[in-house]
Amino acid sequence: MTTQLVSAVTFGADLRPSPALGPPTQTRFLELDGGRIAYDDTGGSGPLILALPGMGDLRSEYRLLCPALLRAGYRVVTMDVRGFGETSARWNDYSAHAVGRDALAVINHLNAGAAVILGNSFAAGSALWAAHDAPERVRGAVLLGPIVRDQKPSAFSRIALNIGFAWPWRVWFWTTFWDSLFPSAKPADHLQIKRALLSNLREPGRMAALEAMINLSKADTAAIIPKTRVSTLIVMGTRDPDFPDPAAEAHRLAEQLGAESLIVDGAGHYPHTEMPDLVAPKLLSFIARVHGRSSNDL
Repeated sequence: MTTQLVSAVTFGADLRPSPALGPPTQTRFLELDGGRIAYDDTGGSGPLILALPGMGDLRSEYRLLCPALLRAGYRVVTMDVRGFGETSARWNDYSAHAVGRDALAVINHLNAGAAVILGNSFAAGSALWAAHDAPERVRGAVLLGPIVRDQKPSAFSRIALNIGFAWPWRVWFWTTFWDSLFPSAKPADHLQIKRALLSNLREPGRMAALEAMINLSKADTAAIIPKTRVSTLIVMGTRDPDFPDPAAEAHRLAEQLGAESLIVDGAGHYPHTEMPDLVAPKLLSFIARVHGRSSNDL
């Protein structure tokens, strides 16, 4: 287990868009029992990266990491998880395990070899479930702000959630909370993304999906962690409000998984979006190792 702490005085990979990367990709759909999964695919013959956003968010969450991954020669696929984005809103199962099965369905559909899966928040558990169910299809897992076990909420938090998810202000409540998850820096296009998120969550069934996810126990995911053998990188912001002590949570999980960890000083729940220039170098180094590539290949 190795731990690295990075702060804003460190400068990493060039994340600026490049015309050579081509036009934006179009949404594709994979029909499954119970609904359809929306994803985009940069294409190419490079090793596969599959990125899963957290609950109540969109696959655009990974927009600031994609340029660095593309420059390094990877094929990047980003997927809207059950309930959100352009994926179907209504499902009979919103668990991390179910989303992990969706991730494997996309990997199998693409027929592009084993993938490294990036999972944020609850979807970190989905990355672990995919590796647990089909280790031959998952080369590595990157857990970003991972919520993979139950934590007892305070009485204030329970009251706030009950009030916040009442009509008619529940979309406003969630997006206001989402804003708070970027405590140090908001991306230049943050307001544009927020408008897209607001519009999406106002669609029928979206907020019901979010409420269902929030209320699900993560005990099943916690139970598979000691059995997981996939190469793993944990990325945690020191100001992630979902944890009383984010660094301690990262260290605890890293010990259980035998994982590497990156602690991003000042970042919140989305370190890869809030401070992508600090996350990208470690991310690229980790992915290169698990895909058996040398630094000369990047």
